Amino acid sequence: MTFTKCQKRDNMKFTRIKNLRKQRNCTQTQMAEYIGVTKRTYFNYENGKTRIPTKVLIELSYYFNTSVDYLVEFTDDPVPHKRKCIE
Repeated sequence: MTFTKCQKRDNMKFTRIKNLRKQRNCTQTQMAEYIGVTKRTYFNYENGKTRIPTKVLIELSYYFNTSVDYLVEFTDDPVPHKRKCIE
């Protein structure tokens, strides 16, 4: 059985999220507080030990002003997509 690149993403490390956090001079503790999780959970997100819930990926994409696709390395274009206002 051959796996595609997308199928292997379950245990990926989120290096873009980590790099974006560091570019903003934020600690893992600060990011954990921002998204409402423990530091350990956030650490596990960045290191691919825990799946990041979609809601958290969306929140991070807003914080970093990029797209979820960019965060999970489906694209190399950091420009966010046009977003809908949700009331």
